[in-house]
Amino acid sequence: MISGIKGSLQAQGPDWVFIEIGGGVTLQVSVPSSLIPLLGEIGQNVRLYTKLVVREDDLQLYGFPTPDALHLFNLLISVSGIGPRTALSLLSARSPEALVSAILSGDLEAFGGVPGVGKKTAARIILELKGKLEKEGLLVISEAGASDAETLSALTALGYTAVEARNALRAIGDVNGLTLEEKVRLALSHLARGR
Repeated sequence: MISGIKGSLQAQGPDWVFIEIGGGVTLQVSVPSSLIPLLGEIGQNVRLYTKLVVREDDLQLYGFPTPDALHLFNLLISVSGIGPRTALSLLSARSPEALVSAILSGDLEAFGGVPGVGKKTAARIILELKGKLEKEGLLVISEAGASDAETLSALTALGYTAVEARNALRAIGDVNGLTLEEKVRLALSHLARGR
């Protein structure tokens, strides 16, 4: 199983990228269009967390810039009637953060306009995933970018829950231009005040 790839971004389309992983090998990876801007410019090195989906006559690699986006994809395809293409469409139409927010709030309207997802399917997604998301406190990348995901990951590695880490990051607000260490220090300061 291919759980991740690292290489040079060679090309990108509406919902795919080509990643050259070395040795003359380039892989096509399906990526949600809402997350492609996080990968950077052509020629940059990128890392994707991946899921290989095997069908009778097809191998398809799906990639995500954070482990949490991959986890959300895996949760979506666990819902009966939701296949990888529909899950990709959902993550292309809405950011992972917006999708989690819609599921947690039970917002059926947020699923409107996604191909293959009507109100019944949206209701099924909410019903099957709301409890799981509340239990896990799923971390997702914010619209500010992957640096927030790194900060959240660092805080959870220090023993804070996903919910505590996300709330601390929201509390410190817009911290563009700071290093990862500075963001973590600010978040820890906030968390210490709350205890």
